[in-house]
Amino acid sequence: HTVTRERLQCFVALCLGVGVMAGKYTREMNEAKPSDSDGQTVEFRIAKLNQVWEKAKRMQLSPVRLAELHSDLKIQEKDEMQWKKLKAEGFDENGEKEAQLRRNFNVILAKYGMDGKRDTRPLESNSLKDHDTKEGDAFDDPRLDKLWNKAKSSGKFSNEELLSLKREFQHHKDKIHEYNILMDTISRTEEIHKNVISPLEGDAKEHVLHQKHTELKQKMKDLNQGFERLRKLSHEGFTEDSEFREPRVIELWEAAKRANLSKDELDSLKEELHHFETKVEKHTHYQEQLELSHQKLQHVEALGDKEHIKRNQEKYNTLSEKTRDMGYKMKKHLQDLSNKISRQGLQHNEL
Repeated sequence: HTVTRERLQCFVALCLGVGVMAGKYTREMNEAKPSDSDGQTVEFRIAKLNQVWEKAKRMQLSPVRLAELHSDLKIQEKDEMQWKKLKAEGFDENGEKEAQLRRNFNVILAKYGMDGKRDTRPLESNSLKDHDTKEGDAFDDPRLDKLWNKAKSSGKFSNEELLSLKREFQHHKDKIHEYNILMDTISRTEEIHKNVISPLEGDAKEHVLHQKHTELKQKMKDLNQGFERLRKLSHEGFTEDSEFREPRVIELWEAAKRANLSKDELDSLKEELHHFETKVEKHTHYQEQLELSHQKLQHVEALGDKEHIKRNQEKYNTLSEKTRDMGYKMKKHLQDLSNKISRQGLQHNEL
């Protein structure tokens, strides 16, 4: 509890610091912004990403989701710029990386409902609105719901542990959602054109897609391992020596332990994962603050005091930029850690 309290104090200090940094931070962000061919300041260095961003701003997405989209587009920008460099140096001759980038872009469009398809998939969960979900039917997945209800009524978990467990279930639900989006995107944008699969449906179609796309196969494997872990956790409860609290971090740690690494490599990775966990918690904290700041701004706007509105708008803009930036740094770190674990694991398996 002391650790949690210290973390909280650290967060509060961070938030107070945001105000002080506001001017400087906004200035730096603006200085770093690129321009288009007309010399207009734009958000991204790639035209199609700016088009998506402009469209998203007109779509009435919630502030947290808009910030999430921004960091996803920022990662896409980084990956595309890196690819352009590699391409110029003669790499990616078979176009594999390019196809992967196109797929990632299509996944972003689908994830935020911008792929022109009427979205029948359930929206990603918003943990800030947990209390809206119907009790007993919280995860839109019969296996998850059954497991959750069993764990909840087992009497094995304290209230605090139940909250942690719920976060893990929520994370798994989001991963199922991501898998479905990727599956959907691949089958619509790549396979249908080639007419390879259109006669196939259901499991047969999924099987063919898995054979063609290792990324999809890997995601399915991750889902199965994740579900197994939830099952074990629900039956046996939390162990005293749980290293991490954040589901994303726990997942990376589990993958690292399976990856056949040396003790030194694992120790060094464990330390890095602790840093990453702090980043994840900080990002979640900023998302919550952004949500609150938005509510306050709406309240102030309704009252109509211009000076008051201006002050709150500035605070909201600063928090918004900070949340996007934190989101980007967190996603980049996640990308780096995932690559590192799979790369080290591969090296060990080849030896």
